[in-house]
Amino acid sequence: MTKREETKAAKVQAMLRRPSGASLQAICTATGWQPHSARSALSTMRKKGLPIERRLAGKAGAPAIYHMPSGAGDE
Repeated sequence: MTKREETKAAKVQAMLRRPSGASLQAICTATGWQPHSARSALSTMRKKGLPIERRLAGKAGAPAIYHMPSGAGDE
């Protein structure tokens, strides 16, 4: 039996659990999704009860960073 590949949603969740979180651009690059698809995936994860935070960078014009606490969503 072959090992199952990691889903894109699982990859995004792993990125969000990193201490630094992930920007929308990083999520798009890692998954191949367009920005509207990445935002939709984040919204769907929130609707499923995952605590995804949106952090604004200190600099004006800097991209927002999305983050999920390390224990959240583990099953």
